[in-house]
Amino acid sequence: MVRKNMTIHYLEYESIDKLEKSDEELLKRAIEACKSSYAPYSKFNVGASVRMSNGEILSASNQENAAYPSGLCAERVTAFYASAKYPDECILEMAIVASVEGKLLPEPTYPCGACRQVLAEYENKGKRKIKVILGSAGKIEVFSDISSLMPFIFNNLPK
Repeated sequence: MVRKNMTIHYLEYESIDKLEKSDEELLKRAIEACKSSYAPYSKFNVGASVRMSNGEILSASNQENAAYPSGLCAERVTAFYASAKYPDECILEMAIVASVEGKLLPEPTYPCGACRQVLAEYENKGKRKIKVILGSAGKIEVFSDISSLMPFIFNNLPK
């Protein structure tokens, strides 16, 4: 038997105004995207925004449906929209934030496993890491890539 360890490094900021201006802008766009969330069942509004390799910022939100699981998380809506709009560009970074009744949650909200796997796919497609910024009313966490959020991604396709 061999015991192995894994360490995840990330940055933590005490408020949005402590971020680099470009990260602050991306997070503010995600906060704005929360307002377009359609979440009549969970009341859990999530907004996400991405910065593309061409400099464009795109945003979207979670969309629920009475025929669960027909809805979709904000992270996947945003990533799919970005890839459809700019199929030859890469996602460089994504900001994610959640709110309830118009108020940001006190702690960051992490993407679900399905969203993490989709983002890992876009890292593979773009051949570059995607920075992830998780915002909240309290702290903000910044991860350098998806593997920091999901270290054992499914990537067993032939090279």
